[in-house]
Amino acid sequence: MKYQPLKIERKWQKIWEKKGFFKAKDFSKKEKLYLLVEFPYPSGSGLHVGHCRSYIGMDILARKKRMEGKNVLFPMGWDAFGLPTENYAIKTGIPPQKATKENTQNFKKQEKMLGLSFDWSREINTTDPEYYKWTQWIFIQLFKHGLAYKAKMPVNWCPSCKIVLANEEVIDGRCERCGEKVIRKEKEQWLLRITKYADRLIKDLDLVDYPEKVKILQKEWIGRSEGAEIEFKIKGMKNLSIKVFTTRPDTLFGATYLVLAPEHPLIEKLKEKIKNQKEVESYVEEAKNKLERERISQEKEKTGVKLEGILAINPVNQKEIPIFVADYVLGSYGTGAIMAVPAHDQRDFEFAQKHHLPIIEVIRPKQGKGFDGKKAYEGEGILINSQKFNGLESQKAKEEIVKFLSKKGLAKKAVYYKLRDWIFSRQRYWGEPIPMIKCPKCGWVPVPEKDLPVKLPKIKEYRPTEKGDSPLAKVKSWVEVKCPKCGSKAQRETDVMPNWAGSNWYYLRYCDPKNKKELASKRKLKYWMPVDWYNGGMEHTTLHLLYSRFIYKFLWDIGAVPKEIGPEPYKKRTSHGVVLAEGGEKMSKSKGNVVNPIEVVKEYGADSLRVYEMFMGPFEQSVAWSQKGIKGARNFLERIWRLGEELKKRKKSQIKDKEIERKIEIALNKTIKKVSLDIDQLKFNTAISALMEFLNLISQNKENLSLKVFQTFLKLLSPFAPHLADELWSQLGFRGYASTQKWPSWDEELIKEEKILLIVQVNGKVRDKIEVEREISQKEAQEIALASEKVKKWVEGKKIKKVIFVPGKLINFVI
Repeated sequence: MKYQPLKIERKWQKIWEKKGFFKAKDFSKKEKLYLLVEFPYPSGSGLHVGHCRSYIGMDILARKKRMEGKNVLFPMGWDAFGLPTENYAIKTGIPPQKATKENTQNFKKQEKMLGLSFDWSREINTTDPEYYKWTQWIFIQLFKHGLAYKAKMPVNWCPSCKIVLANEEVIDGRCERCGEKVIRKEKEQWLLRITKYADRLIKDLDLVDYPEKVKILQKEWIGRSEGAEIEFKIKGMKNLSIKVFTTRPDTLFGATYLVLAPEHPLIEKLKEKIKNQKEVESYVEEAKNKLERERISQEKEKTGVKLEGILAINPVNQKEIPIFVADYVLGSYGTGAIMAVPAHDQRDFEFAQKHHLPIIEVIRPKQGKGFDGKKAYEGEGILINSQKFNGLESQKAKEEIVKFLSKKGLAKKAVYYKLRDWIFSRQRYWGEPIPMIKCPKCGWVPVPEKDLPVKLPKIKEYRPTEKGDSPLAKVKSWVEVKCPKCGSKAQRETDVMPNWAGSNWYYLRYCDPKNKKELASKRKLKYWMPVDWYNGGMEHTTLHLLYSRFIYKFLWDIGAVPKEIGPEPYKKRTSHGVVLAEGGEKMSKSKGNVVNPIEVVKEYGADSLRVYEMFMGPFEQSVAWSQKGIKGARNFLERIWRLGEELKKRKKSQIKDKEIERKIEIALNKTIKKVSLDIDQLKFNTAISALMEFLNLISQNKENLSLKVFQTFLKLLSPFAPHLADELWSQLGFRGYASTQKWPSWDEELIKEEKILLIVQVNGKVRDKIEVEREISQKEAQEIALASEKVKKWVEGKKIKKVIFVPGKLINFVI
């Protein structure tokens, strides 16, 4: 019978669903294992091969762990709010609700076609009011605990779309939606005080199993800096001073000017005293319109304007130094002001050269060259030109200088972070309504919890207002309400939450997706949480990981999540590599090189796609698609099918050669061990390679292949090609299903006993083959090989320059 994957796959997908093989059981006595993949944004273009890589990899792990007797929770849902669907609604007039429903149905159908063993009974959707009711509840708790607040701040603004854009929605300085040049604008926004959790977000990384590079990304984004806050008095003004944060107080004697951010409030206070006020105002206005990433770019030329007539006093030596305003300093980081030490900071050095400012060397390294007049020396060393602090090492000098200034009330130790409070509002339609009401008497009042969810009203026009408010502002019947506190006329908040909102806690909802009384039952959370293993893209290992850790910690603090779970939501995090187009280019519609996985399934079958995507290369590395490769995967499965067909014709196993039977048995045990360990380490490509090697062996020795051995092989194959494994299992008359069998174990003793033929080479030419123990060491192999008469005649009297030893395979003497 011919191998017909589509027919087989449809058949088994229906059986698995009907039997409920993949449903996780709450409070099972089995050991729980919570495996999580990032839920997708269901776009109109459907599933792509990148989704497949992550889902298939974790599906293989989930299937194996179920066979090992674990109670596996492997859920799926939809992160469906966001800009692309809203853009589609603006373009077509089709409501986002309708587009989202169609997209999720299509995605689900495609995921089922891949044979993914998700527990669909726990499916969630961030756009479902029963889900976002709890997203809104979380926001209200943040507000009640002082962690959600509204403030005016500079934002990315698209003048054409009249919307605020997140940094990731600005591409090369232009709006992702329409291509218009983006400007900076002041606007009131809701923010979350993630900065309150900065230290814990760093410290608790010690509790989790994340790759070191992921931990580094998290720490760098938070950007904790220990240093000092130094006060510079302004000449002739008793009540005005500039506070500067620095991690290098040891360089203070080399500070020859100060730089203020264009947003610094002091510029406004000094406007009557600044002699070149118009020039300063013009520069400030121009700088405020620049995007943040443009301002801090290392490549751009550092511009700035001196505040004529204003001087600061360096607190350590009382020298008068000029003050500049420059756009490379940000008002939102540190104090919005920096002290510039040109000899020991390259950026300051370039600025000082351009503006002909003094450059004073104050740190000399213990060894090697220091400041050479051409480039700043940014390392530590011994202080020079620093009066009574000369000769001190940098670390000691930092302490002594801060101590010296703190006695005068001009310095104190301080910690600053790059991390800023999280902007949490968007002037759009397709997002969770922020559940707040503005009352002229009471101020901001949360919607009573009994009135949640605040549902999105249906509208026809999805564009923002002329003022840039959300399209919801046009719906008077929805906006105008009574204050829940005093009963006065009030207005709903018309901003919605960002598309991050629903993805910060979704892993908790999977534990109890139908709960109407709380975001999840404490008992169920206690059973399932924390997530044992979370896999996703590297692009989400900074912001998504940080935001979701923050929200979890907050829920843990207020008791919404049981204390027993611990302060971290994910025990382990891994990431998969990107699938590139043939030739190694990035896949894109414009290049016409996108591979549609569903077309691949239709042509080659889901099992072929599953095997190929895992065989392409190491799971964590980026790999290029190859048409030849997918054909190779299909050929591998065809060979298994043909071997199964031949075995089906047998009445019973008839072993003719006991030696070959033993060889197969040893090889099977090796394969079980290799595949078992490789799946647990996500080394899918080498696991499949081991299955291929074993298939070669049993195909060459069919007459000595027992049905029992082939049965075990099907168990090993099952996580990778589950449809084929279950079909052959059924056709060969084995009991039950391959998918639900106990995972095979290996006999370590049997593997250890194995003898191998060691190939002995001299200058790369085979001179002997000797039977030895598989685990033989290089020293033992060398002694045995040199004792062989066949080898002796080639090496006697000659100098051995090098010995190449490949364990379990060969030894080569280079003479």
